[in-house]
Amino acid sequence: MILPTCIPKLDTLLSGGVPGGRSLLYLIQPGIDGSVFGLQTAVKNIENGMQGVFVVSTTHPSKVQEYVEGFGWDFDVIKDRLNIIDLHSGLTKAPSDAKHVVDDPEDLESIDATMTKAIDDSTGALLFFESLSTIMDLCGEERSLEFVHRWLKQARLNDCVVIANFTAWPYAEDTVARIRDKIFNAVVRVGGVGERVMFGQYYGVLRADWLDSQNERTLLFKVSRPGGVKVYIPKLLVTGPFNAGKSTFVHALSNASVSVDRLGTTVALDFGHIDHKEFSADIFGTPGQERFDPILKLLGGQALGVFLVVDSTDPGGFSRAKQMLESTKTYDLPFVVVANKQDRADAISVDEIRKQMTIPEEIPIIPVAAKEGEGVYLAFETLVDSIIQV
Repeated sequence: MILPTCIPKLDTLLSGGVPGGRSLLYLIQPGIDGSVFGLQTAVKNIENGMQGVFVVSTTHPSKVQEYVEGFGWDFDVIKDRLNIIDLHSGLTKAPSDAKHVVDDPEDLESIDATMTKAIDDSTGALLFFESLSTIMDLCGEERSLEFVHRWLKQARLNDCVVIANFTAWPYAEDTVARIRDKIFNAVVRVGGVGERVMFGQYYGVLRADWLDSQNERTLLFKVSRPGGVKVYIPKLLVTGPFNAGKSTFVHALSNASVSVDRLGTTVALDFGHIDHKEFSADIFGTPGQERFDPILKLLGGQALGVFLVVDSTDPGGFSRAKQMLESTKTYDLPFVVVANKQDRADAISVDEIRKQMTIPEEIPIIPVAAKEGEGVYLAFETLVDSIIQV
């Protein structure tokens, strides 16, 4: 059995997911919106038919449904296959209808008795620790790790897959090193880019003992509500000649967009944002008039990929399109040619566009009718696949 993480592209990095009886830790940097990683893995697998055991320690079990549904997932689908180990109610003395309730969550022996029974009753299940760091805060670092190690061994004997969130607060250096390097079969780092201000979040496989190579590949992400974790691409550029349909393409592709125009002509940037399938991206469109050429290089800065939009009914603009690609200094980035207005009777074919523009065979040319919204998502998916090569 291979358990998919259900995190975009992460299963590819893990050669399919987490093998049966293994464990995976999401090692989360403080201040990062990372708790959804373990939850998404757990909920999606229970949706697909697995039995699940949630070890809940930061909130009352009655809040689990609200948290799950906040990401747009249907709690009713999983509730009959989900058992909760409640490590929270004992602190507040609140009533709980969880199947397993620990009366004293600050007593590891009490937790251990409940955990042992729950694991024995859950052969082949997914065991999800909502927050290992909370258990350590309540019960102490060193002894908590000893018990966690014990539970992982027991889970492996019962063919359970263990998924855990752990926020790396300023614990002892040895504590963080042990949980990062020794206790779990695999560790996925969930971190942030920045110093005083976080301006990006990423995840990547730090290690996994079933992989031959251990090179960490990181992906930027955003958390969507609804939706959960999505791969984030901070800048895709849309460029092309005047009247090729760049603004129409941006608006057709985007969930939300805005253009700065005058009398129907874009005189500054188009901007759009898209959440599509497992991806989230910001899209910037350049003006097509030649008077804006001096700023094209600036507009192309930090782009990760390019849509080159051409008017399929106007071959005279093809040379200008290639010139703009060169002017933005993005010719060496992944790009796709968006052959717009393919719904018009006078549109020339994709093969003829490739011939006239001398576009190499490895560069995709996507037939699009932006006004009708046809082909725009295929163009997006094609470009994203070229950027995210994992």
